[in-house]
Amino acid sequence: MTAPAEPTTPAANATEATDAVLERAVVHARAFVAALGETPVGPTVSLDELRSRFGGQLPEGATEPAGVIDELAANVEGGLVRSAGPRYFGFVIGGSVPASLGADWLTSAWDQNAGLYVIGPAAAVAEEVAGAWLAELFGLPAGASVGYTTGATMATFTGLAAGRSALLARQGWDVERQGLFGAPELPVVVSDESHVTIFAALQMLGLGRDRVIRVPTDEQGRMRADALAEVLASLDRPALVTAQAGNVNTGAFDPLPAITAAVHANGGWLHVDGAFGLWAAADPSRRHLVEGIGDADSWTTDAHKWLNVPYDSGLSFVRDAAAHHAAMTLGAAYYVETSGAERDNYNWVPESSRRARGFAVWAALRSLGRSGLAEMIGRTSDVAARIGAGLAESDAGIRVLNDVVLNQVLVRFEDPSGDPALGDARTAAIVAAVQEDGSIWLGGTTWHGQRAMRISVSNWATTDAIGDEVVAVIRRIAGEIPTG
Repeated sequence: MTAPAEPTTPAANATEATDAVLERAVVHARAFVAALGETPVGPTVSLDELRSRFGGQLPEGATEPAGVIDELAANVEGGLVRSAGPRYFGFVIGGSVPASLGADWLTSAWDQNAGLYVIGPAAAVAEEVAGAWLAELFGLPAGASVGYTTGATMATFTGLAAGRSALLARQGWDVERQGLFGAPELPVVVSDESHVTIFAALQMLGLGRDRVIRVPTDEQGRMRADALAEVLASLDRPALVTAQAGNVNTGAFDPLPAITAAVHANGGWLHVDGAFGLWAAADPSRRHLVEGIGDADSWTTDAHKWLNVPYDSGLSFVRDAAAHHAAMTLGAAYYVETSGAERDNYNWVPESSRRARGFAVWAALRSLGRSGLAEMIGRTSDVAARIGAGLAESDAGIRVLNDVVLNQVLVRFEDPSGDPALGDARTAAIVAAVQEDGSIWLGGTTWHGQRAMRISVSNWATTDAIGDEVVAVIRRIAGEIPTG
């Protein structure tokens, strides 16, 4: 343990202490980033060991700050997942393109409260500009509003809150002022394969997880537009409807044009969960996957997924800026009034005081440009297709379950007997063995009642060569586990 520092006043030698801390942080950060491409990718230290390192009694006195940074770096050794590196495929997690990492460091140093323009003017403008760039890239309508949230859960909460506000306002009900007690009933329609964040948002909005109407999906997890049309035709009022741009397991896209037509006929509100799939719009060769995206009413995506900016960075876009503002705005007597031309970020998200997330997003977009973003989305999707093709060619009982249209590869390992239960066991064993091997890291899932391996390719530094390594590792381990 680092020896306690001599008693000192908080402001004493502040500049020197900060300089020393930043120097040590740079040393440790550079070492970590330099090793991102190495293995093992997963953690190598136990829970008990981590608790032992971090635990103990809180020291009575102060500790020299630079020494604390060294101690922190030592404590996390083996307990960090190299999810920021090119061999991590467990969840849809990007890394950090260099400009976004640097911007995020500066964001911490600047320590801006991004809630109000008056306490963070540059933060407000960065969000405004980056949001407009993204709306145009995604093909969203001009004038769509944007809010920067922690992630997809709160971005979805924001979009659905705007929809709740708008639909109830059309029936003469001010839900922000009157609440839900006595409010007109609001039907909520979701896909059978809607992401868990949809239900998390609904429970926080008072709309409930279980009172939804579920619409069946096809073999790739796409909502059936014909079934949705039947559901909406049976309702006597407009509905709040959610659709997917990028199924969390298969990457498949709901048929948005047909879905939009059905929702418009109902007079409802369509929210699109595009946590990672919305980024397909940036790649000309895959833009067709999001055809009709701009006709929806609200959209969710994550910049910390495929834009490859540091956590946390969710984005919520809403066509009806007035509904968005009504659902989110707050105020206090001590808030400084602006001329109206400035952006107060608190008007667009469920938070007031918060981190200036827009700097890293702006930096990533500025560094990549339109062509660089398209290349990154296209290349990583191509790597996913390469992995899928390489595994499909294997004779080790490997079956690719999905059409690899984007960055998701879903794989099952059949047992030679053909017994589904043994296939589940073999698949789970191979997933665990790959994780234990450490060369790469990926996860498991349950897809249509059967166990599967889920491979997500979204890191900016993942290459064809690494994709080939993935195939080789999985095929090798599958060959070592022939039965369940």
